[in-house]
Amino acid sequence: MSTRARTRTPAIRPRGPRPTAGYRVFQVVNAVVLTGVVVVTLYPFLTIVARSLSDNAYIVAGEVNLVPRGFNLTAYRVVTSDPTFWVSYRNTVFYTVVATLISVVLTTCYAYVLSKRHLRGRTALVGIAVFTMFFTGGLIPNYVLVTSLGLKNTVWAIALPNAVNVFNLLVMKAFFESLPVELEEAAAVDGLDTYGTLLRIVLPLSKAMVATMVLFYAVSFWNSWFAAFLYLDRQDLLPVTVYLRNLIAGATDATQTGGGLGSADIVQSAATIQSVTIVLTILPILAVYPFIQRYFVSGIMLGAVKG
Repeated sequence: MSTRARTRTPAIRPRGPRPTAGYRVFQVVNAVVLTGVVVVTLYPFLTIVARSLSDNAYIVAGEVNLVPRGFNLTAYRVVTSDPTFWVSYRNTVFYTVVATLISVVLTTCYAYVLSKRHLRGRTALVGIAVFTMFFTGGLIPNYVLVTSLGLKNTVWAIALPNAVNVFNLLVMKAFFESLPVELEEAAAVDGLDTYGTLLRIVLPLSKAMVATMVLFYAVSFWNSWFAAFLYLDRQDLLPVTVYLRNLIAGATDATQTGGGLGSADIVQSAATIQSVTIVLTILPILAVYPFIQRYFVSGIMLGAVKG
Protein backbone atom coordinates (compact mmCIF):
# COMPACT_ATOMS: atom_id res chain seq x y z
CA MET A 1 0.00 0.00 0.00
CA SER A 2 1.41 3.39 -0.97
CA THR A 3 2.16 6.19 1.46
CA ARG A 4 -0.53 8.36 -0.23
CA ALA A 5 -3.14 5.68 0.43
CA ARG A 6 -2.11 5.30 4.08
CA THR A 7 -2.24 9.08 4.72
CA ARG A 8 -5.55 9.73 2.96
CA THR A 9 -7.69 12.16 4.91
CA PRO A 10 -10.87 10.51 6.12
CA ALA A 11 -14.18 11.92 4.85
CA ILE A 12 -15.68 14.53 7.12
CA ARG A 13 -19.10 13.53 8.32
CA PRO A 14 -21.65 16.06 9.46
CA ARG A 15 -21.90 16.36 13.19
CA GLY A 16 -25.09 15.73 15.09
CA PRO A 17 -27.68 12.97 14.97
CA ARG A 18 -28.95 11.77 11.65
CA PRO A 19 -32.48 12.86 10.74
CA THR A 20 -35.01 10.23 11.58
CA ALA A 21 -37.57 8.81 9.17
CA GLY A 22 -40.30 10.82 10.89
CA TYR A 23 -38.35 14.05 10.41
CA ARG A 24 -37.83 13.28 6.71
CA VAL A 25 -41.57 12.71 6.34
CA PHE A 26 -42.18 16.03 8.08
CA GLN A 27 -39.84 17.81 5.67
CA VAL A 28 -41.62 16.35 2.65
CA VAL A 29 -45.08 17.19 4.00
CA ASN A 30 -43.91 20.67 4.98
CA ALA A 31 -42.51 21.31 1.49
CA VAL A 32 -45.71 20.08 -0.16
CA VAL A 33 -47.94 22.18 2.09
CA LEU A 34 -45.86 25.36 1.67
CA THR A 35 -45.74 24.85 -2.10
CA GLY A 36 -49.52 24.55 -2.10
CA VAL A 37 -49.82 27.77 -0.08
CA VAL A 38 -47.59 29.58 -2.58
CA VAL A 39 -49.65 28.32 -5.52
CA VAL A 40 -52.93 29.24 -3.86
CA THR A 41 -51.56 32.72 -3.08
CA LEU A 42 -50.06 33.44 -6.49
CA TYR A 43 -52.84 32.02 -8.63
CA PRO A 44 -55.49 34.71 -7.93
CA PHE A 45 -52.87 37.46 -8.13
CA LEU A 46 -51.61 36.31 -11.53
CA THR A 47 -55.19 35.95 -12.69
CA ILE A 48 -55.94 39.53 -11.70
CA VAL A 49 -52.86 40.79 -13.55
CA ALA A 50 -53.90 38.83 -16.64
CA ARG A 51 -57.42 40.26 -16.45
CA SER A 52 -56.09 43.81 -16.17
CA LEU A 53 -54.15 43.34 -19.43
CA SER A 54 -56.86 41.52 -21.36
CA ASP A 55 -59.59 42.67 -23.70
CA ASN A 56 -63.02 43.19 -22.21
CA ALA A 57 -64.69 40.64 -24.53
CA TYR A 58 -62.44 37.78 -23.37
CA ILE A 59 -63.06 38.65 -19.72
CA VAL A 60 -66.82 38.71 -20.17
CA ALA A 61 -66.61 35.35 -21.96
CA GLY A 62 -64.60 33.91 -19.06
CA GLU A 63 -61.62 32.98 -21.24
CA VAL A 64 -58.91 34.75 -19.22
CA ASN A 65 -56.99 32.69 -16.72
CA LEU A 66 -53.23 33.09 -16.15
CA VAL A 67 -52.36 34.43 -19.61
CA PRO A 68 -53.76 37.74 -20.95
CA ARG A 69 -56.04 37.46 -23.99
CA GLY A 70 -56.34 40.31 -26.45
CA PHE A 71 -53.69 42.53 -24.88
CA ASN A 72 -55.44 45.78 -23.93
CA LEU A 73 -54.33 48.77 -21.85
CA THR A 74 -57.54 50.77 -22.15
CA ALA A 75 -58.39 50.54 -18.47
CA TYR A 76 -54.88 51.63 -17.45
CA ARG A 77 -55.10 54.56 -19.85
CA VAL A 78 -58.49 55.62 -18.51
CA VAL A 79 -57.36 55.51 -14.90
CA THR A 80 -53.91 57.08 -15.26
CA SER A 81 -55.01 59.84 -17.64
CA ASP A 82 -57.26 61.34 -14.98
CA PRO A 83 -55.47 64.07 -12.96
CA THR A 84 -57.66 63.23 -9.99
CA PHE A 85 -56.03 59.82 -9.86
CA TRP A 86 -52.58 61.32 -9.28
CA VAL A 87 -53.96 63.73 -6.68
CA SER A 88 -55.44 60.76 -4.85
CA TYR A 89 -52.17 58.88 -5.10
CA ARG A 90 -50.32 61.84 -3.62
CA ASN A 91 -52.86 61.97 -0.80
CA THR A 92 -52.38 58.27 -0.11
CA VAL A 93 -48.61 58.62 0.12
CA PHE A 94 -48.99 61.60 2.48
CA TYR A 95 -51.56 59.89 4.69
CA THR A 96 -49.51 56.69 4.85
CA VAL A 97 -46.27 58.45 5.79
CA VAL A 98 -47.84 60.66 8.45
CA ALA A 99 -50.06 57.97 9.96
CA THR A 100 -47.27 55.36 9.98
CA LEU A 101 -44.86 57.75 11.68
CA ILE A 102 -47.40 58.59 14.39
CA SER A 103 -48.35 54.95 14.92
CA VAL A 104 -44.77 53.70 15.17
CA VAL A 105 -43.82 56.42 17.67
CA LEU A 106 -46.88 55.84 19.87
CA THR A 107 -46.63 52.06 19.69
CA THR A 108 -42.92 52.13 20.56
CA CYS A 109 -43.43 54.42 23.55
CA TYR A 110 -46.43 52.49 24.86
CA ALA A 111 -44.76 49.10 24.40
CA TYR A 112 -41.57 50.29 26.11
CA VAL A 113 -43.57 51.47 29.11
CA LEU A 114 -45.53 48.20 29.33
CA SER A 115 -42.32 46.16 29.19
CA LYS A 116 -41.25 47.51 32.61
CA ARG A 117 -42.37 44.95 35.18
CA HIS A 118 -41.79 47.35 38.08
CA LEU A 119 -44.21 49.93 36.64
CA ARG A 120 -47.17 50.65 38.90
CA GLY A 121 -50.48 50.09 37.17
CA ARG A 122 -48.84 48.04 34.43
CA THR A 123 -51.53 45.36 34.59
CA ALA A 124 -54.27 47.96 34.23
CA LEU A 125 -52.57 49.54 31.21
CA VAL A 126 -52.20 46.17 29.52
CA GLY A 127 -55.83 45.37 30.32
CA ILE A 128 -57.02 48.65 28.81
CA ALA A 129 -55.12 47.91 25.61
CA VAL A 130 -56.38 44.32 25.36
CA PHE A 131 -59.95 45.45 26.09
CA THR A 132 -59.98 47.53 22.92
CA MET A 133 -59.19 44.42 20.85
CA PHE A 134 -62.63 42.98 21.64
CA PHE A 135 -64.82 46.01 22.31
CA THR A 136 -65.15 49.29 20.42
CA GLY A 137 -67.31 52.34 20.82
CA GLY A 138 -69.18 51.72 17.59
CA LEU A 139 -69.32 53.50 14.27
CA ILE A 140 -71.70 56.33 15.19
CA PRO A 141 -69.94 57.33 18.47
CA ASN A 142 -66.60 57.32 16.64
CA TYR A 143 -67.99 59.51 13.88
CA VAL A 144 -69.48 61.94 16.40
CA LEU A 145 -66.20 62.05 18.33
CA VAL A 146 -64.06 62.73 15.24
CA THR A 147 -66.49 65.40 14.03
CA SER A 148 -66.76 67.13 17.40
CA LEU A 149 -62.96 67.28 17.70
CA GLY A 150 -62.75 69.06 14.35
CA LEU A 151 -60.75 66.28 12.72
CA LYS A 152 -63.07 65.78 9.77
CA ASN A 153 -61.51 66.48 6.35
CA THR A 154 -57.99 66.32 7.84
CA VAL A 155 -55.25 63.72 7.88
CA TRP A 156 -55.76 63.33 11.63
CA ALA A 157 -59.14 61.68 11.05
CA ILE A 158 -57.26 58.82 9.39
CA ALA A 159 -54.12 58.73 11.54
CA LEU A 160 -55.33 59.22 15.11
CA PRO A 161 -58.33 56.86 15.54
CA ASN A 162 -56.22 53.87 14.45
CA ALA A 163 -52.87 55.06 15.72
CA VAL A 164 -52.13 52.06 17.97
CA ASN A 165 -52.80 48.50 16.88
CA VAL A 166 -52.97 46.31 19.99
CA PHE A 167 -51.54 43.25 18.26
CA ASN A 168 -48.49 45.23 17.14
CA LEU A 169 -48.26 46.71 20.62
CA LEU A 170 -48.12 43.29 22.29
CA VAL A 171 -45.55 41.98 19.82
CA MET A 172 -43.30 44.97 20.44
CA LYS A 173 -43.80 44.69 24.21
CA ALA A 174 -42.67 41.06 24.10
CA PHE A 175 -39.56 42.09 22.18
CA PHE A 176 -38.62 44.81 24.68
CA GLU A 177 -39.08 42.35 27.54
CA SER A 178 -36.59 39.99 25.88
CA LEU A 179 -33.79 42.58 25.94
CA PRO A 180 -31.23 42.12 28.74
CA VAL A 181 -31.98 44.27 31.76
CA GLU A 182 -28.25 44.76 32.31
CA LEU A 183 -28.05 47.01 29.24
CA GLU A 184 -30.42 49.54 30.73
CA GLU A 185 -28.77 49.27 34.12
CA ALA A 186 -25.40 50.04 32.54
CA ALA A 187 -26.96 52.98 30.69
CA ALA A 188 -28.36 54.32 33.96
CA VAL A 189 -24.91 54.04 35.57
CA ASP A 190 -23.51 56.07 32.67
CA GLY A 191 -26.04 58.83 33.40
CA LEU A 192 -28.69 58.21 30.72
CA ASP A 193 -32.28 58.91 31.65
CA THR A 194 -35.29 56.94 30.38
CA TYR A 195 -35.51 58.80 27.08
CA GLY A 196 -31.77 58.57 26.49
CA THR A 197 -31.82 54.83 27.17
CA LEU A 198 -34.70 54.34 24.74
CA LEU A 199 -33.14 56.44 21.97
CA ARG A 200 -29.49 55.47 22.32
CA ILE A 201 -29.61 51.88 23.62
CA VAL A 202 -32.97 50.22 22.98
CA LEU A 203 -33.95 51.54 19.55
CA PRO A 204 -30.58 50.78 17.88
CA LEU A 205 -31.09 47.17 19.03
CA SER A 206 -34.67 47.17 17.73
CA LYS A 207 -34.17 47.99 14.07
CA ALA A 208 -35.75 44.74 12.91
CA MET A 209 -38.77 45.20 15.14
CA VAL A 210 -39.25 48.84 14.16
CA ALA A 211 -39.00 47.92 10.47
CA THR A 212 -41.64 45.24 11.01
CA MET A 213 -43.97 47.75 12.66
CA VAL A 214 -43.40 50.21 9.80
CA LEU A 215 -44.37 47.49 7.32
CA PHE A 216 -47.48 46.50 9.25
CA TYR A 217 -48.74 50.04 9.68
CA ALA A 218 -47.81 51.22 6.19
CA VAL A 219 -49.68 48.35 4.54
CA SER A 220 -52.67 48.92 6.81
CA PHE A 221 -52.94 52.65 6.11
CA TRP A 222 -52.19 52.25 2.40
CA ASN A 223 -55.04 49.78 1.94
CA SER A 224 -57.44 51.56 4.26
CA TRP A 225 -60.40 53.21 2.57
CA PHE A 226 -63.34 53.16 4.98
CA ALA A 227 -62.00 55.84 7.35
CA ALA A 228 -61.35 58.18 4.41
CA PHE A 229 -64.73 57.32 2.90
CA LEU A 230 -66.36 58.18 6.22
CA TYR A 231 -64.47 61.28 7.35
CA LEU A 232 -63.37 62.98 4.10
CA ASP A 233 -65.96 64.82 2.01
CA ARG A 234 -63.75 66.83 -0.34
CA GLN A 235 -62.74 65.22 -3.61
CA ASP A 236 -59.22 66.64 -3.47
CA LEU A 237 -58.58 64.91 -0.12
CA LEU A 238 -59.60 61.37 -1.04
CA PRO A 239 -56.92 58.65 -1.12
CA VAL A 240 -56.43 56.41 -4.12
CA THR A 241 -58.33 53.52 -2.53
CA VAL A 242 -61.52 55.60 -2.33
CA TYR A 243 -60.94 56.96 -5.83
CA LEU A 244 -60.61 53.47 -7.24
CA ARG A 245 -63.57 52.27 -5.23
CA ASN A 246 -65.70 55.01 -6.78
CA LEU A 247 -64.33 54.13 -10.20
CA ILE A 248 -65.36 50.51 -9.78
CA ALA A 249 -68.85 51.57 -8.67
CA GLY A 250 -69.13 53.94 -11.62
CA ALA A 251 -67.98 51.31 -14.11
CA THR A 252 -70.48 48.83 -12.70
CA ASP A 253 -73.31 51.35 -13.05
CA ALA A 254 -72.20 52.13 -16.60
CA THR A 255 -72.37 48.51 -17.69
CA GLN A 256 -75.79 48.10 -16.12
CA THR A 257 -77.32 51.29 -17.54
CA GLY A 258 -75.31 51.57 -20.77
CA GLY A 259 -73.94 54.99 -19.91
CA GLY A 260 -74.09 57.72 -17.33
CA LEU A 261 -70.38 58.41 -16.97
CA GLY A 262 -69.87 60.27 -20.23
CA SER A 263 -66.91 58.07 -21.19
CA ALA A 264 -67.17 55.25 -23.73
CA ASP A 265 -63.75 53.96 -22.69
CA ILE A 266 -64.94 53.24 -19.16
CA VAL A 267 -67.98 51.41 -20.49
CA GLN A 268 -65.85 49.29 -22.83
CA SER A 269 -63.29 48.40 -20.17
CA ALA A 270 -65.70 48.03 -17.25
CA ALA A 271 -64.83 44.34 -16.79
CA THR A 272 -61.14 45.19 -16.30
CA ILE A 273 -61.56 48.13 -13.94
CA GLN A 274 -61.59 46.03 -10.79
CA SER A 275 -58.42 44.16 -11.78
CA VAL A 276 -56.64 47.38 -12.71
CA THR A 277 -57.51 48.97 -9.37
CA ILE A 278 -56.07 46.04 -7.44
CA VAL A 279 -52.84 46.05 -9.48
CA LEU A 280 -52.34 49.82 -9.15
CA THR A 281 -53.02 49.72 -5.42
CA ILE A 282 -50.55 46.98 -4.54
CA LEU A 283 -47.66 48.04 -6.78
CA PRO A 284 -46.01 50.38 -4.22
CA ILE A 285 -46.20 47.72 -1.50
CA LEU A 286 -44.67 45.14 -3.84
CA ALA A 287 -41.87 47.58 -4.64
CA VAL A 288 -41.05 48.29 -0.99
CA TYR A 289 -41.52 44.85 0.55
CA PRO A 290 -38.38 43.13 -0.85
CA PHE A 291 -36.16 45.72 0.85
CA ILE A 292 -37.61 45.11 4.32
CA GLN A 293 -38.49 41.43 4.07
CA ARG A 294 -35.47 40.32 6.09
CA TYR A 295 -36.39 42.76 8.87
CA PHE A 296 -39.96 41.48 8.77
CA VAL A 297 -38.96 37.85 9.33
CA SER A 298 -36.43 38.56 12.07
CA GLY A 299 -38.73 41.08 13.75
CA ILE A 300 -41.59 38.63 14.01
CA MET A 301 -39.30 35.94 15.42
CA LEU A 302 -37.78 38.33 17.96
CA GLY A 303 -41.16 39.59 19.06
CA ALA A 304 -42.73 36.15 19.37
CA VAL A 305 -43.70 34.76 22.74
CA LYS A 306 -40.92 32.45 23.94
CA GLY A 307 -41.37 29.65 26.40
